[in-house]
Amino acid sequence: VQLQAYGGGLVQPGGSLRLSCASSGFSLDEYDIGWFRQAPGKGREGVSCISSSGGITYYPDSVRGRFTISSDNAKNMVYLQMNSLKPEDTAVYYCATSDRCRSSWAFYDYWGQGTQVTVSS
Repeated sequence: VQLQAYGGGLVQPGGSLRLSCASSGFSLDEYDIGWFRQAPGKGREGVSCISSSGGITYYPDSVRGRFTISSDNAKNMVYLQMNSLKPEDTAVYYCATSDRCRSSWAFYDYWGQGTQVTVSS
């Protein structure tokens, strides 16, 4: 099982980014996939999760309405579209697998390398 997150970068406040999570070694109908983020000096925070059946959960209220998670099972890809980005969204973003979507990182087994998102003017 391998995951790789990419698509981060530097963006101005109010801008958008789409993060991608490429998976291999398993099918997306076997695992739920979560996006997490970790800002400097802070713990790892659950952002969103999409279940193997397509159910979607967003964890922090701060991302609801701005972030959208989606998946393309044929390509084994999961995406996180992030709009109206704010400086407080600055963090390293990770994708990870779980048998069931949960907000805590402790329930996730396989992790991809993170991708840095920096929101700054």
